[in-house]
Amino acid sequence: MLAALAAVAQPTTNAVLAARAGQAFDRAQKEYAAQPEDAPAACQLGRATYDWAEFATNAEQRGTIAQVGIAACRQLVARDPGSAAGHYYLGMDYGELAEAEAPSLAAYRLIREIENEFKTAAELDERLNSAGPVRNLGLLYRDAPGWPLSIGSRHKAREYLERAAALAPDYPENQMNLLETHLRWHQAAEAEAAWRKLNAIWPAARTNLAGAAWDFDWADWTFRREVAKGDFQKAFKRPLEP
Repeated sequence: MLAALAAVAQPTTNAVLAARAGQAFDRAQKEYAAQPEDAPAACQLGRATYDWAEFATNAEQRGTIAQVGIAACRQLVARDPGSAAGHYYLGMDYGELAEAEAPSLAAYRLIREIENEFKTAAELDERLNSAGPVRNLGLLYRDAPGWPLSIGSRHKAREYLERAAALAPDYPENQMNLLETHLRWHQAAEAEAAWRKLNAIWPAARTNLAGAAWDFDWADWTFRREVAKGDFQKAFKRPLEP
């Protein structure tokens, strides 16, 4: 469950992508060290931290990496509470730390911190990163345990995931999350609708979201798309239409 709190992305073992993420993290650290009060530098380090932590090979490494971005983003939002990106990447890096510390009370306590950061980011700019704060709230409510243990809520999950898809309908991650969620909840008709929307935007997204910066995302989306096809077949004993 806590693995999903970092905004759900299937880590890849591809050595090329891992090397790129590590190099980007190193560059972001150097740029931030040179100008620690620069907001873009702090946000870039927060983002690079999340990307690099996704390739961590153990909990200790993941936690150590996460703390770098957390420190930078905390300082940013302390100086500028209105920084949507600062709150957004702070929430994502908290998610990585929660995964590193799970299972523990400390990890469960972080769930509220993650929720608060994504809520603040959404209030400031819900369209940031293709509706990233809204999308991440949906995933958080979907994957966290329900009351009284935690904040999980199927109603809230659906509300936020559908809101993200409405705000950025051409972004594959938003449609992918709906597809996977409906499959998890064993909702055939809704899963088929999400599948059709995903397929409809796929060719244009391939063109518009091109280049090395998108290689990780496409590796992730392509893998998950194939898994979803197989899961639908297993669950409902019939294939998804092409």
